[in-house]
Amino acid sequence: MFENNRLILNGVLVFSIISLSIAYFIQYILGHKPCNLCLIERIPYMASVILVSLTFFMNKFKKIIAGIVLLFFIFGALVSFYHVGIEQGFFSESFVCNLGNSEDNLSTEQLLKQLENTPISCKDVTFRFLGLSLATINTIISILLSGIMFKVIKNYG
Repeated sequence: MFENNRLILNGVLVFSIISLSIAYFIQYILGHKPCNLCLIERIPYMASVILVSLTFFMNKFKKIIAGIVLLFFIFGALVSFYHVGIEQGFFSESFVCNLGNSEDNLSTEQLLKQLENTPISCKDVTFRFLGLSLATINTIISILLSGIMFKVIKNYG
């Protein structure tokens, strides 16, 4: 049973690394700037890489660590679902989507620099795969990974 968990956790680790690699590829190689919610949606994958790696070196607390990873993926599913809702017009953009905007009086040079660094709107879909936004895909994946982590916790007994 525990060997099965190790195999599953290896899969979650590899999948998380691949997911982050794809996100960074889309951002830095293909040039699609992520919105603030997109950046937040990466947190569960980063956390799972760190925490799942930790389980391979620790004999204790594996169930607790798996529970924390589960909570991160539930968080990711909720944030992604909210992001999809913003994209579809069901929800309005929150303050998270507008972080970094300033109302100060700026010089022309400062204004041009700020325009270059203006956050992308959370409702703008800049990249699609198979007709789906990355937020939609991430919602589905986060729900699946939550279910997988729930199974891992259940296997620990």
